[in-house]
Amino acid sequence: MITIITNFGVNEYLMSTIHFQVADKGITLPAKTVLRSVINALFRKEGKQLEALSIVFCSDDFLLGLNQQFLQHDYYTDILTFTMSERGCPVSGELYISVDRVRDNARLLGVPAIQELRRVIFHGALHLCGYKDKLKKDQAIIRQKENRYLQLLKKRMEDRKSTRLNSSHANISYAVFCLK
Repeated sequence: MITIITNFGVNEYLMSTIHFQVADKGITLPAKTVLRSVINALFRKEGKQLEALSIVFCSDDFLLGLNQQFLQHDYYTDILTFTMSERGCPVSGELYISVDRVRDNARLLGVPAIQELRRVIFHGALHLCGYKDKLKKDQAIIRQKENRYLQLLKKRMEDRKSTRLNSSHANISYAVFCLK
């Protein structure tokens, strides 16, 4: 077990690996370290132990091919979630995310693409935790949880930014103090 003490006051116990990969189409993903910490927090809060997670960015056509090959579905989707672990074992999985779908959905919803991308990542992680979204009541539950983790990410990013500002301000003050 590795203990990481972050600059924003949160101890993370990481026993997992989270990798971001590109299949055939990438996207800029800022603040990956903070996002990883929230993904780990999601699994912990949902009572699951995360062992490994690959998040793979791809095009509509790439994801359509996987959808047809593995699920026999002939339509575009924003994400496919594959569980690679046995029931009762630490969670290992793969999230394949269509950058094209995320961008189109963000435009339709009137939100930044990065916000929609993060929502989709949390959506896939929640599927790995056992949440479903076929029924309306299940859709409401998973959407509420997505929003909860988006808020946690926002807070951690603000805390991180504040800590960095305070840290750099303290350094400037110290430097001025030393010059006197």
